[in-house]
Amino acid sequence: MRAPFVRARQEGEAAAGAPGWSLKESGSTARFRGLSAVSRSTAWVAGSGGTVLRTGDGGASWRNVSPPGASGLEFRDVETFGRRGAVVLAIGEGDASRVFRTEDAGAHWTETFRNDDPAAFYNCVTFFDQRHGIVVGDPVDGKFRVLSTRDGGRNWRVLPGDGMPAARQGEANFAASGQCLTSSGSRNAWFATGGADSSRVFHTADRGRHWSVAETPLPAAESARGAFGLAFRDARNGLVVGGNYEAGKPSPRASAVTGDGGARWKASARPVPEYRSGVSWLPHTRTVALSVGPTGSDLTLDGGRNWRTFDRGSYDTVDCARDLGCWASGEKGRIARLEHTRH
Repeated sequence: MRAPFVRARQEGEAAAGAPGWSLKESGSTARFRGLSAVSRSTAWVAGSGGTVLRTGDGGASWRNVSPPGASGLEFRDVETFGRRGAVVLAIGEGDASRVFRTEDAGAHWTETFRNDDPAAFYNCVTFFDQRHGIVVGDPVDGKFRVLSTRDGGRNWRVLPGDGMPAARQGEANFAASGQCLTSSGSRNAWFATGGADSSRVFHTADRGRHWSVAETPLPAAESARGAFGLAFRDARNGLVVGGNYEAGKPSPRASAVTGDGGARWKASARPVPEYRSGVSWLPHTRTVALSVGPTGSDLTLDGGRNWRTFDRGSYDTVDCARDLGCWASGEKGRIARLEHTRH
């Protein structure tokens, strides 16, 4: 199955079938950096003020399904299981980092993890299947901290650090889009970093027990610069986007591609033009993907080698479901679904 806009030209304005975001009224002013697209009709968003919303009618209406008592928390990621199950991650120092789980579309929540280490700060979560998942956090004692679950997020444990390469001075994850960590298949996962002298991508092939690490061409060397969002369409082909999240600062060479599982990264020939925090492959294609950031959205038709901007609206994250339902969300309650314009 191919997306209707795959036929669009790479240069200039797209022809018939070009993509465009259709804003949906969320009824919220939260900033939604966490997003999970289940289908064209069903999606979840998670954001500031402990807010979680869910739609089952394509965004025509949104139900507030926030966990009780979570208004002081900052949700940055949400992962879903089918139409009714979800896990949300709250970030922050000490016990501000928490995980909540629901099995009934948000009618009831259970807090399944609360961080008790004041040095830890968790950023992103991903699941390999309905049982196995990991959470990545900033370095503790010189190594990135990883949580693991084997029962769908009901219980979590800190993985040993002996399989994790050492972090560099100032190196960290960016919790800007819920996409600093991603997975593909039953065992492979990757997380992105910045803030140190270079940006890097870490890779595990055994659900987080052992990791390798590779440099990317995305500039870093400042606390606000590096690699922010990752997407892999299989165990070998991946995309990374990032830049400098400070408003008005340039973000050169802010995207790259890999064809060998993240062992080597090559800068895009025509990169995303500004800072981007979110990226997603379009399912059922080998070369089409979307990226988003506060200053616009971009499309690639050649696997991330060349990007062009198709929208100037502000979004933090993007996700596409298997039925080609693509969603984006961001500041001031912004949520949109991708539509295909006709000329």
